[in-house]
Amino acid sequence: MSPNIWIFALEPIETRYTGQWHTHIPELLTKRFGHRFNVQQIDGIQKNTVPTPGAFLNFSDTNYWKSSQLCNFLEKFNQGLVTASDHFIFTDAWNPVILQLKYMKELLGQQWVLHGHWHAGSYDKNDFLGRIIGDANWVRETERAIYHAIDHNYFATKYHYELVEMELFKANTDHWIDRQLINKKIVRSGWPMEYMKQTMAPYAKLPKRDLIVFPHRIAPEKQLEIFKDLEAELPEYEFVVCQEKQLTKHEYHTLLGQSKIVFSANLQETLGISTCAEGPLVNSIPMMPKRLSYSEIFRDYPEFLYPSSWTYNTQSYQDKKQLLTNLIKLQMENYHTFVPKIEHYVQNCYEKYFHSEKMLEIINEYI
Repeated sequence: MSPNIWIFALEPIETRYTGQWHTHIPELLTKRFGHRFNVQQIDGIQKNTVPTPGAFLNFSDTNYWKSSQLCNFLEKFNQGLVTASDHFIFTDAWNPVILQLKYMKELLGQQWVLHGHWHAGSYDKNDFLGRIIGDANWVRETERAIYHAIDHNYFATKYHYELVEMELFKANTDHWIDRQLINKKIVRSGWPMEYMKQTMAPYAKLPKRDLIVFPHRIAPEKQLEIFKDLEAELPEYEFVVCQEKQLTKHEYHTLLGQSKIVFSANLQETLGISTCAEGPLVNSIPMMPKRLSYSEIFRDYPEFLYPSSWTYNTQSYQDKKQLLTNLIKLQMENYHTFVPKIEHYVQNCYEKYFHSEKMLEIINEYI
């Protein structure tokens, strides 16, 4: 019997990228490894697709999804459909099923390989977990256990895995990271979004208007109040908070396609799909603070980064408001001069963070 690649998917929510991942990742892995592996996705039972306010999933029903995923897999195991050399890909590493599979692997003598994509965690003080739970022993020890249980931990940015090093493991030494990178315990791999260019292409052709969009969740770490204040300061432009509109994916992408600026004042970001992928792919100017993952991804494109101190908090914004409004006016009035720079970023930097080639290379090493 051929070995399997089991995909433990995030809940497919139509308005988020998880809906696209639900079909794209199995297709991607089948195209690349279908000659060697049976690629199978393990779904759970989805009770509620409405995320908890300020979050990207439902904090109650995600447990129903993950628990039923485990039961679904155990049925396959008991039917004799699992081999000793199978691979397991968790599209969100914050999943207790990883610990349960590691338990089975060790006690049953399996050679399973576990892969996990890290999005965020309590180690980020501005993330939902870090803000609500903090550094409680139970959550930090759980995250450390999950990290150790996984054979290959995938991070989309260097910023993210360095945050894990400093805050979760308190290592803060180049030697620790080097050792993790060498043995591939840490892998800096772009997210599996190979489909994004094709998806966004029709929206890049839409006529632009003087529109600025806020693409983020409505959560404290996104600092919506700054965007709202800018709207009051600049009535000549149209400001839209996407999540207030309850948009479909098509409607959301249409707004992005019509916008000239996609704005962020985030205090938490380990990648940035809307600002670093969707917006640039439709030639919307990414306007972001020089901090977090943004300063890494746009290191060679400083025209898209404003000084971090301008929006570090509400008070710093009030002190620097005039500078930020002047920058918005400059970008609006000279929009077309920024388009070649956006296109250069897409052509030369985009795939580093939004293609999963490194993950595919890791899997290929086992063949």
